[in-house]
Amino acid sequence: MTSCSSFSGSWRACAVAAVSLSLMSVSACTGGGAPPPDSSPSESQSPAASFAPSATPTSSAVYKPADASGRAQNVPVPVLPEAAKAETKEGLEAFARYWYATLSYAYETGDIEPLELVSSSKCVSCGRVKEVVQGWHSEGRWLAGGKMVVEGVQTNFIETGPAEYQVLIQVYQDALSYYRGDKTLDEKTETGPATGDIMIASYGGGAWKAVTVEHLAKGG
Repeated sequence: MTSCSSFSGSWRACAVAAVSLSLMSVSACTGGGAPPPDSSPSESQSPAASFAPSATPTSSAVYKPADASGRAQNVPVPVLPEAAKAETKEGLEAFARYWYATLSYAYETGDIEPLELVSSSKCVSCGRVKEVVQGWHSEGRWLAGGKMVVEGVQTNFIETGPAEYQVLIQVYQDALSYYRGDKTLDEKTETGPATGDIMIASYGGGAWKAVTVEHLAKGG
């Protein structure tokens, strides 16, 4: 069986090969992913953990990406495209791209609100991302890099449940650096190869939400 990390081969073969591998790491598709160092379990799991996302940019604000000197500033908030609001094949594919944009925004700022707004409360992997991202943006810590780059999106737009659909995403993550509160580098993960993810999304009330986001199995 060929690997489902690419879009070659049949949709059915890839969809059946999906494994229940939740995105337990901060990167969702690549390495990293342990709670931040020196954090107690309550710190890494509590939604009340203190973190300081960059301020919403104004029209005159200049975007500054995070680096070794500090966290990102004036990060543009992803905007949901009109196409992503429709219950259509094109709408679902546009939504999947937008979901990964909110994931990138969460890494960069620590602000998970845009991601939460488009993720179901049943999405276990989304909750794990929230836990780790917020942990790495608390007590002076921050992340640099880690942008999710979507290379392709594909769906056959056939319902797998009431108003639920599968969509395949080919995605990779840029290099990601983890900085401690004392500005020392804790860890760096390099850019990895693109992998295949499968998202189950539901549509209701005029909007899409991600129900699950999982890695595709790799064939032997």
